[in-house]
Amino acid sequence: MLPTELLMFRVKAGLVEPRRLKATTNNLRLAESVTQAFEANLNQRRADLDEELKALEAGRSDFKVLRGFAHLLTNGSSTFETGSDVDPGHIRAKVFELAQAQPPSRHRRTLVLEQAAKSLVTERPLSAEDLADLLYADLPDQQRLVAFDPPEPGDLLERFNLAQAQGQLYRAYSLIITARRNEPARYKQLLKYTKFFGLMVTVEGDATHGFTLTMDGPTSLFSSTTRYGLAMAKFLPALLHVTKWDLTATLKPRKDLDWVDESEAEWLFELTSEDGYVSHYKPPEEHDSALEAGFSERFAKLDTPWQLEREVDLVSVPGGVIVPDFRLVHPDSRSVLVEIVGYWRPEYLRKKFDLLRKSGRTDVIVCVSERLNLDKAGVDPSDFGERLIWFKGVLNPKDVLALAERMTSGA
Repeated sequence: MLPTELLMFRVKAGLVEPRRLKATTNNLRLAESVTQAFEANLNQRRADLDEELKALEAGRSDFKVLRGFAHLLTNGSSTFETGSDVDPGHIRAKVFELAQAQPPSRHRRTLVLEQAAKSLVTERPLSAEDLADLLYADLPDQQRLVAFDPPEPGDLLERFNLAQAQGQLYRAYSLIITARRNEPARYKQLLKYTKFFGLMVTVEGDATHGFTLTMDGPTSLFSSTTRYGLAMAKFLPALLHVTKWDLTATLKPRKDLDWVDESEAEWLFELTSEDGYVSHYKPPEEHDSALEAGFSERFAKLDTPWQLEREVDLVSVPGGVIVPDFRLVHPDSRSVLVEIVGYWRPEYLRKKFDLLRKSGRTDVIVCVSERLNLDKAGVDPSDFGERLIWFKGVLNPKDVLALAERMTSGA
């Protein structure tokens, strides 16, 4: 992401609009020039790279864009290392120790470095010149660019635009997302990232009218911190993998800017899935497991009016959220949810069945593999009664369809 000083935006009637770069010839050329500067400095010191970047931005009015590109390449595409098998701190300690015993003279520095080079045990012989170069090699500006994975200019532009949007969330203390029907893998990734980044989420709604996810937390109570907003910013790229959503964030205004209206108590930042931002996070797999993929493939071969949907409900329960694997929908509007429980760790199994019970939903078919060691996990699913299907190896979709018919027809 970008530091605050590189964020570019405007505020109109309390609504924040981040700067977005278009894929113009000039912008693409600038992205390519910055990338080429990194490539030209491979195996060189960061200080040398910084000097070249300063020369590149000289006299440019869009220097913030250039610095933004450089920041993203430094933190997302580059690997900097000390470039030595010897700890520079150890070298300094040895040099300072020898310097204390060496009387002052104009050749003192060279003599000390030569003595230190001879006394250090290294993979290759070191000269006094080598030691002088390595003495402070662990400082950031002395580290060397040892690897660089250059993005395409257009990709760097997309990353810059997303970083500008992410930066608006640094000062967010509330995030409300309306997400309509989506594949379970997308929902699951979404919820996984809320947990990963420490975001507290409550869910309301249904698949027909959409779900409202409200993200808030204890840090939002303290106006002096941006830690929670930073977590929301890191979460945004995950949201981009979900389709059909709207986002509204409430922000603390930037009072440090001269043009900000002091009377404004809050700003709003709004995004939708149609805004065209591109995520750099890896997209989730369509199916979470081979069990689900196999079930879907076998179902597709059946001649049945029932439709198998990957777009299902988010089921909010006390202590968590359930995202069932499938929904079975009949043309006459009957429907059931399908949850497949394959091989998982004991703690996962306990939580999974606990959430299923807490949900209170009676329209969920629970399919459980007989290969699971439920006794070891301390789990007894028998209280799901007739909604429970046991299977060996593969799950037969005909068994699920038959149970769906009984559940929805009252038979």
